Order: sequence, then structure tokens, then C-alpha cells
Amino acid sequence: MSDWVDFGAIKHSMGIEAVLEGYGIRLRRVHTHYLRGHCPLPTHGSPQRRESFGVDTGKNVWACHSASCCQARQGKLGGTILDLVAWMEGCTIRDAALRLQRRWSWAGGRAMPNQLVAKGRSAICSNPEPCRLPFCLHLCAWHPYLEQRGIERCTAAHFGIGYYGGHGLLRGRIVFPIHNAGGELVAYAGRTVNDVEPRYLFPRGLCKSQVLFNYHRAVAATAQHAGRVIVVEGFFDCLKVHQAGYANVVALMGTSLSNKQWELLQTSFEEMIVMLDGDAAGQRATRVLSSRGPAVCLARVPTGRQPDQLSAEEIQRIVTTAPRCAPAA
Repeated sequence: MSDWVDFGAIKHSMGIEAVLEGYGIRLRRVHTHYLRGHCPLPTHGSPQRRESFGVDTGKNVWACHSASCCQARQGKLGGTILDLVAWMEGCTIRDAALRLQRRWSWAGGRAMPNQLVAKGRSAICSNPEPCRLPFCLHLCAWHPYLEQRGIERCTAAHFGIGYYGGHGLLRGRIVFPIHNAGGELVAYAGRTVNDVEPRYLFPRGLCKSQVLFNYHRAVAATAQHAGRVIVVEGFFDCLKVHQAGYANVVALMGTSLSNKQWELLQTSFEEMIVMLDGDAAGQRATRVLSSRGPAVCLARVPTGRQPDQLSAEEIQRIVTTAPRCAPAA
């Protein structure tokens, strides 16, 4: 049954540090199996945010010793990962278990695979392949900042992006789900809505060079775009190019193309259209990528502009007129 839950299996097979990482919560490692930091729970109302929140990764439990948290939880100091998710999400223990279970592969009451507990560190690992994130954040599907950036509601829904008003590192940011080549959720990145630095936050343990944003969707659209893929730098570039009619777009999440990313592109596409920013960094990266071979086309963005600042008509014109790189001498 889809609503059947093995509470014991979840508590013993899913690492609490993976759950914390998924919420963007970063704690200080005191020693091998103990973490400490500010309490992220909504029940925490103490005016002084001391490091009252502790996690024992060996026992897979947590506790907050602040008076406000204890009072809100009828004297309970802490609990298991199920208690943690229930308090973070404002739901029942059963709902917390279901939310965790739906984001993981379960068979016969056992979590498959079990690397997270064995590693005892993070659900977001990058070597050699990113691992599936065991649950998802609950995002507000729309925010005025998205409209300000020219993103349509249907585009935001398609990519699963939204505003995160919960607790943790990504609080108050527009959040982008990142998937591996198989389409499995592996991480979240957050963009501030007020340009406060750092504008973008990525989780610890995620090696961006191992993944391409929107890769799995671009691969699915290969046939309708004659085996081509458009490569841009950032999340919003990717969204705006998609809105211009190109589902075959991926983002590097930076300016460099790693060997792993190049391997992914070569495996699934016959031709690559490079459409990086028109600033100095983007132009330097474009020159480097142009040396990759004759299967690379250069879609040059006007100097000082970015793809996400262009209209759909401008994007279409630049893409359709992108020349192939000359063969190396």
C-alpha cells in the first residue's frame, strides 16, 4: 500500500545529517559523531540564539536545550528524524514519515540504497556520482521576484522552482531543484531575492562539475531539436531560453565546462550551441569552449548582457544564426 509506513526502517536507515543537509541546515562538527549549532526549529523563540541545537549522527537523534523549544514540545528535549521533520514541516509523525518515504526507494521495508548512513556525512555527495536527495522542500510556487526576472508561472512550475519560507540556510530564497542525469533530485540551490551576498548558495558536498542543470529534460527533448543542446551559464538563463522555445537547454551553474559535463553532453547530443554571458568571463569561457571541436556552435550574446536579459525574439535570432566553430588547424 502506498500509505504504509515502516517507521523503524526509516529511523534506522536514513541518516539525520542527510535530512539536515536537505533543509540547508549547517552545523559545526564538534567531534566525529556530534554536531552543534543554532536551532532551526520554528519552536525556537529564545531571544539569544546560542548553539543549543545538537545532533548525534551515531545515534541518529537531535536535541535542543533552549527553554522555548522545550516548553513548545511539552518538555521534550529532542527526538528522531521523524520528530525533526514533523516540527520543521508542522505535520504529524506519520506525515513526516510519508514525506521521507516518498523521496526514497523502499523495498520490503528496507531503504535502498543505504550509502547515507554508511558515509555518515551528507545526502549530497559528488564523487563519483551525486546521490538522490531523500526528501524535498516545500516551496511556494510563485513569488514577485520571478515575475521581476521575466519568468512565467508555467515555467516556474515546469522546473519546480519557488520561494522557500521555511527554516534553514535557504530561507527567504528562490530555490532551484538540481537533478542528476537520471532525473533524480540531488540538491537545492538558492538565490536571494534582494541581491544580498552571497546571491547564490549551493549545499556542501555538491560538486557542480558533476551535473548539468536541466540535463534530464534536455535529453528528453533531443529528438525535437535535431540532437542539439544549448549551453548557458545560470539558472535564469536556462529558464529564459526555455521560454523562448528551446527545451534543449542546460546550465553549467558557472562559466567552466568540466570533463564530466563534456562527457554528458557528448553522450546525448550531436551538436552543442554555446550561449554564455556577454561579459569578460563569459567571453573567455566561450573562447575556451570553441576549441572543443567542430560540433560546437557559438551563439554570441551582446557585450555586457546575459541570455536572461534578452527577449524571446533576440534569443531565437542568436541561436538560429550561431555559426559552427572552424576546425582546428
